[in-house]
Amino acid sequence: MEALPPMRRRALLTLPLLASPALAQAPWPNRPIRAVIPYTPGGATDAMSRLAAQKLSERLGVPVVPENRAGGSGTVGGVAVAQAAPDGHTILLTASVHVMGRQVLKSVPYDPAADFTPIARTGQGPLLLVTNPGRPEASIQAVAEAARRSPGAWSFGVSALGAAGHLASIEFNRLAGLDIPMVPYRGSAPALADIAAGNVQLMLDPILATLPLTRGGQVRALAITRAARSPIAPEIPTAAEAGMPGLEFFSWYGVWGPKGVPTEVVARMNAALREGMAEPSVVQRLTELGFEPVQESPAEFAAYIETDLRRNTALLRAANFQPE
Repeated sequence: MEALPPMRRRALLTLPLLASPALAQAPWPNRPIRAVIPYTPGGATDAMSRLAAQKLSERLGVPVVPENRAGGSGTVGGVAVAQAAPDGHTILLTASVHVMGRQVLKSVPYDPAADFTPIARTGQGPLLLVTNPGRPEASIQAVAEAARRSPGAWSFGVSALGAAGHLASIEFNRLAGLDIPMVPYRGSAPALADIAAGNVQLMLDPILATLPLTRGGQVRALAITRAARSPIAPEIPTAAEAGMPGLEFFSWYGVWGPKGVPTEVVARMNAALREGMAEPSVVQRLTELGFEPVQESPAEFAAYIETDLRRNTALLRAANFQPE
């Protein structure tokens, strides 16, 4: 056989080296996905996040492992995701509170908009105003009157600063002309436990977390924050019916990645979540809890975040809220 010229022989020997990086990159996802939930187990954020993680796992064919990283009003879990490699194997599953970080906290170790990649909004639902079942007040009007008589005897529990329940509580105070103090918790579950124990008197929290406790008798629902009564809880009056027109709020939930997640990975994850959350069994399950799935592209999700942030920032400013 004729010997190859030296230049051509060196070129052929180089080809495997040039090709090896591309060959070494396995398609996404190629290992379990870490799903960080920045609040304690048991609340609405945890429930929605775990459902989304389950559907994502089923559609992608790899484990999506929920990891509760509570603390710092959600920032402990947020930091864990912001600092992760943007390869689609670490995601943040949380509620609308995530985008409000810089509006409600003095020090946030990241920019909720610039340091994360919006992937999908997964669901939304109204809040319930709940109290301890042993209290005599049976309406918002009765609560407002009692709070005016004894202002030091009332407080709101909030799952986190900037959460839908926190914003709704600020609006409650504004509409009632009151200044009921707010006690932040590390998630819905511990706050609702204190409502049930009578340590905190009021809480506005997603129906997903509060309706089961209402049905079980641990808390009592005074009103729902939607324009019409919920088909699944027609016995609970709207806020307007209970004495507070204008108190209409929804909580919503979504999935984010670190800044810089590849567009194709975002698109695949978004499609998997949209398909999974639209399954008839999931829709039925959410409907039974007063929630509904959301079908949005990543771009639509980003636009929704901008609109929601603008509205809630205006609410905080009108209330002269000072970051804590």
